[in-house]
Amino acid sequence: MSILILGAAGNLGGQLKKSFADREITTWDRTDFDFLDFEELKSRLERLKPSLVINAAAYNAVDKCESDEVEAALAWKLNRDLPAVLADYCLSSGVFLIHYSTDYVFGGDNRLAGAYNELSCPEPVNVYGQTKLGGEQEIARRALPGLKYYLIRTSKLFGPSGDNPLAKPSFFDMMLALAEKNSEVKAVDGEMSCFTYTPDLAAATKSLIDDQAPRGIYHIINSEPATWYEGAKELFAIRQIDKKLLPVSPDEWQRPAKRPVYSVLENTRRPLLRSWRAALREYLNL
Repeated sequence: MSILILGAAGNLGGQLKKSFADREITTWDRTDFDFLDFEELKSRLERLKPSLVINAAAYNAVDKCESDEVEAALAWKLNRDLPAVLADYCLSSGVFLIHYSTDYVFGGDNRLAGAYNELSCPEPVNVYGQTKLGGEQEIARRALPGLKYYLIRTSKLFGPSGDNPLAKPSFFDMMLALAEKNSEVKAVDGEMSCFTYTPDLAAATKSLIDDQAPRGIYHIINSEPATWYEGAKELFAIRQIDKKLLPVSPDEWQRPAKRPVYSVLENTRRPLLRSWRAALREYLNL
């Protein structure tokens, strides 16, 4: 199997390279060429002729695309238009496509409990979520004609940094950096969802291929929902960080983009992953 990974230098892309290291893989990242030059992208796909395309490239600056029209346009191109181009190629070539989406496609129903399963109706509350839903819809439009795909929704990624220095740091990395510089650290005690360890996500992605799982939508997250504050509290306890950690409400933490109050994903189709707490200990080498 010839595998193409887009966004290979990112945090998730780096773990996908490790998980698929026993296969023939080609890796593309933004330093190789502009993925948004769709004619160039199509030409390269035709020359490479992969048998599996994994798209780990995405726009994830949630607040920037909410408050800046240029950034919003970029988010739409990366999160909706790029998956559409990849899906067209995969459909016409009979190739499998793996694409990642987010818990932020949910939240508009303002629920406070009851996890979203794979069949729940998306209703995003911010521009980022709208762009990711746009990508989902482009894939869905090609499903009826026969696109072979896995659409994986996940949330709150953390894990080893990718090779790209511009890769977004994870929440836990940011908390550690803040604790080094400050005697007091704040974290939002709200926005309940699931942390996901990128090595676990990459391994679970490979298992879909190895098991020849049916095409469709999958929710892949580590077990046990938590708020940002609960995540930081666990981090501080594991690392024995003697700094004051303060919970703040989402309303106190003013940001351009609204977040879902509750966006817990329920995995009903695959073996459950371990607790994020156990994964965090592994990440911290404890």
